[in-house]
Amino acid sequence: MLRSAPSRRFGQRYDSLIYGRALRRFDRFLQCHVELAGAPLHKLAKAWSGSNPGPQHLCEAYEVARLLSKAMHRLDANAAILPVGVGVRRRARQQQRQPYIYTKEEIERILLTARTFPSPKAPLRPLSLYTMIVLAYCAGLRIGEVVALTVGDVDIDNDTIEIRGTKFFKSRRLPLAPSVMSALRHYLAMRQEAGAPVDAASPLFWHHQGGDGYSRGAACNLLVEVLRRTGLKPARCKIGPRIHDLRHAMVYNRMLTWYRDGINPQSRLPYLATYLGHKDINSTLVYLNVSQELLLEASERVRQHGAEALRVGEVQP
Repeated sequence: MLRSAPSRRFGQRYDSLIYGRALRRFDRFLQCHVELAGAPLHKLAKAWSGSNPGPQHLCEAYEVARLLSKAMHRLDANAAILPVGVGVRRRARQQQRQPYIYTKEEIERILLTARTFPSPKAPLRPLSLYTMIVLAYCAGLRIGEVVALTVGDVDIDNDTIEIRGTKFFKSRRLPLAPSVMSALRHYLAMRQEAGAPVDAASPLFWHHQGGDGYSRGAACNLLVEVLRRTGLKPARCKIGPRIHDLRHAMVYNRMLTWYRDGINPQSRLPYLATYLGHKDINSTLVYLNVSQELLLEASERVRQHGAEALRVGEVQP
């Protein structure tokens, strides 16, 4: 059984990385299959991969097996490092869901649904969900970053929020639009009126029932329910738009705005990467989803520059 994450001693925080959740899933599988006790790692991984035929799960099983084998190799140089397998990652990438780019009308529906979310036992919850969505869409925050915010992270005087020690061990201070700050000010006022603690270290998104902040899982479940209530996502299954797609929509709309304002997006990508908390520009490029609308704007930019170059090269009579 997996009693601990072996590579935490090397500084990896599995509780905040995707491998942490994968290791816990592998652990649960092994706990339900005691007949595998004592089997070598490659057989354990093969058994786990066979529990789900999907390419994503197959890739996860081999990635976890490789991760554990590398940890074992550090303790014993004779232990083999298991390969992921040719084509496993490629097939998993091919099966990845395409991001969903929300329209302006859909965002308005989502916000309205959040504000009217039924919650008689927790009257602050609808406004909390509404403000979470505002931050996820307007500031491009990850849900984990949203629920980790504290009251002290919001700087009302300077219109900024502080995002501390998140993915890639990075912290950043983000300026926010006036409309977003207005939503935050209103939420803080309603939060105080609801009796929430106002000290700087208390969770920004507080709820009555537990008297504490929302966990990432609880926030995700509630926000997914908001999407289901708008009709954008089916009542069951994992298909349809995701909460994380709000972040994709933020990047897409920012690129579109730059094109329409006559700004060269390439020159702004490093700033966008920093704003999103990416370790480099390559991580940001994953969010650049090409659509017909974006292609038209890019084509128009090329046409304008091309026409200018032709005029410069013309021979005057």
